[in-house]
Amino acid sequence: MSTKVTITLSDEVYQRAERFARLANRDVASILADSIQLSIPPVRANVTDLEPVSALSDAQVLALTELQMEPDQDARLSELLDRQQAGFLTETERPELQTLMQIYQEGLLQKATALSEAVKRQLIEPLSEPNL
Repeated sequence: MSTKVTITLSDEVYQRAERFARLANRDVASILADSIQLSIPPVRANVTDLEPVSALSDAQVLALTELQMEPDQDARLSELLDRQQAGFLTETERPELQTLMQIYQEGLLQKATALSEAVKRQLIEPLSEPNL
């Protein structure tokens, strides 16, 4: 099943996509569709049931700014990443690593969104630029 979507792109982005499409001997629409598909990571179904961060109370937003993986998941993720880097990750461990990476990425995105909302609400100070 497919859904047709209309988007507005800057001229520069469209021209880049058009040049790439010509190079690949494909149409621009398929290049853009593939690019979007590859750039948006999958999200678990239960994540879509979450309330938007902007609708949460101040306390809930602040709690999300402290979000971390469960310690056992974090330890297992580290172990699997080490095994992958060493070239010892098995085929049965690969899906487990993907699942844990997805949990990590979703949590990181939630935390970043909460930090942004907390700054917007002036619940926390924005991070300052380091002096170089």
